[in-house]
Amino acid sequence: MDTSVLDLPAPTAARLRRPGWRDPRLLVGIALIAASVVLGSWVVTTSQRTVPVYVARDVLVPGTSLTSAALVVADVRLADRADGYLRADAPLPEAAVVLRAVGAGELVPAAAVGRADELDVRAVPVPLSGPASSGLVAGARVDLWFTPESGDATDRGAAPGEATPRELAAALTVAEVSGADGAFASGGTRTVHVLVPVDDLPDVLGALAGNGTVDVVPVPGA
Repeated sequence: MDTSVLDLPAPTAARLRRPGWRDPRLLVGIALIAASVVLGSWVVTTSQRTVPVYVARDVLVPGTSLTSAALVVADVRLADRADGYLRADAPLPEAAVVLRAVGAGELVPAAAVGRADELDVRAVPVPLSGPASSGLVAGARVDLWFTPESGDATDRGAAPGEATPRELAAALTVAEVSGADGAFASGGTRTVHVLVPVDDLPDVLGALAGNGTVDVVPVPGA
């Protein structure tokens, strides 16, 4: 018996075609590469860009008028943080004052600048009863303590016959240290001008007018 073999066509191997310029996959790949190059270039350029900002020439304490004489200009790299500081490529705000202490050589934060009516502290002169500590300089932090005279019953913080010291206010900023004639001095009788919050003024002024001693105590590390 004869058998016949079915003659089937031989399979042909599929050939990969080289993608043309109109191939969507090629166009998407080129676009991604171009975008990454542009983004990388922008990041490098932005990180290396400098902006002019104001730097405190000396210590600036709350209430200090903000003038060009108290500032110097420095070009610094701040990237996206530049708006957080006082830019030197714009005019100084008119009638602006410092709202919080800014150290010498420190970049002036934009939030540390405002109007005089925004200040919640007042400068109170406190005469020193003894030698001044080396830490008593403008911008330093201090505590105020009151020691009533023994037997003074007018002080609300001490019982009759006692002279127990009590804290009047803490972490205050020193505005300046002056001599007896009101000028800065390094010896003799000295007065420390301390910035006292408005809410603490009655207690501090009452202690200064009472029978006792008000001591200025520097805060370590401040």
